[in-house]
Amino acid sequence: ELSVSLLAVIVIVCGLALVAVFLFLFWKLCWVPWRNKAISSNLAVLQSEEGCNKDNMADKLKDPGAISFLEAAVKISHTSPDIPAEVQMSMKDHIMRRTRIQRQTTEPASSTRHISFKRHLPRQMHVSSMDYGMDPPAVAEQPTSIGRIKPELYKQKSVDSEDPKKEAAKTCGKINFTLKYDYENEMLTVRILRAFDLPAKDFCGSSDPYVKIYLLPDRKRKFQTRVHRKTLNPTFDESFHFPVPHEELVSRKLHLSVFDFDRFSRHDMIGEVILENLFEASDLSRETSIWKDIQYATTESVDLGEIMFSLCYLPTAGRLTLTVIKCRNLKAMDITGYSDPYVKVSLLCDGRRLKKKKTTIKKNTLNPTYNEAIIFDIPPENMDQVSLLISVMDYDRVGHNEIIGVCRVGVNAEGLGRDHWNEMLAYPRKPIAHWHPLVEV
Repeated sequence: ELSVSLLAVIVIVCGLALVAVFLFLFWKLCWVPWRNKAISSNLAVLQSEEGCNKDNMADKLKDPGAISFLEAAVKISHTSPDIPAEVQMSMKDHIMRRTRIQRQTTEPASSTRHISFKRHLPRQMHVSSMDYGMDPPAVAEQPTSIGRIKPELYKQKSVDSEDPKKEAAKTCGKINFTLKYDYENEMLTVRILRAFDLPAKDFCGSSDPYVKIYLLPDRKRKFQTRVHRKTLNPTFDESFHFPVPHEELVSRKLHLSVFDFDRFSRHDMIGEVILENLFEASDLSRETSIWKDIQYATTESVDLGEIMFSLCYLPTAGRLTLTVIKCRNLKAMDITGYSDPYVKVSLLCDGRRLKKKKTTIKKNTLNPTYNEAIIFDIPPENMDQVSLLISVMDYDRVGHNEIIGVCRVGVNAEGLGRDHWNEMLAYPRKPIAHWHPLVEV
């Protein structure tokens, strides 16, 4: 009986094992392929639904309410410990970038006043609506202070190079002269006595010095001493007379230029002396001896005067207003010791003159007052491509008008001209006024 029962158990176990094998083979052959097909079809459905959701999301991004809702959702996700911080930041950047891309851009209709300005511009300078690229802007990498190389710590000053300020302040000997004013005849007498310790300009270790004398701002009346051969300590002892009214002495400057004579080439300039306030150096009632250091210079510094004007720009109207206020201490261009100045303003673009306008003419003066406005119509997108050339001219009834001096303002100008332009752009609708020194063309 035990053997029969044991045999029955073995038969049952074998039968169950066969059934299990049969069921496993059936599952592998039939059930798994069908399940894969179902999963792939579900994935296709999900992908199509995701595409629809993306389109709906793009439409929602146009709505400000939806944008604020998404930004709020991103802010809430910062508190979730399941999402890393990098993923949260990338999600926010992606949402904001999609918002900028989907935002519609419209170009405002340009004013009819600017059509003539754009017609003069080169073809490549016509500006259309802004181009929003699909790629995000490159973010500059912020290096840490640890391990960063600082090139400024390794710079070495060259032994041969000299500071230009020190170069300009370098002296080239001394000069001795006297001043005396004749109140009865209204005559200023300048007596050049001697020079001391001049630099050698010739190969033989000497110089052939002489002195030019001006009473600025008049440069037409010029005097010159005799040339002294082969000496670094010349004695001139020559007197020169300048007719000048007493009330004009305050605004006059004495300019002495020391040169080295050269027979076969251009004369070399040794240096110069500029005495601005004549009454501080001497009371002019009696002859007073004055010693001055000769300042190093390679060319004669010409004092052409100054001009004051204001700049004002209206971005909404695209209108630039330059108001010529006044000039002072202009260079005398006429025989009478005066000029007939007027101001000409040229609008430049890429080296080409687009427009020019000018003020009225002021007769027989070196300190004219204008208070005249000159207006140019310039679109805001072209303000970084233009500049203004301000020229102070001397009107001549017979012959050509002469240029007294110029100055330039614009993004590409130098020094005060660039700073004045940038200050005007930084404070729109506000007149900004400055004095500008005139320079030679």
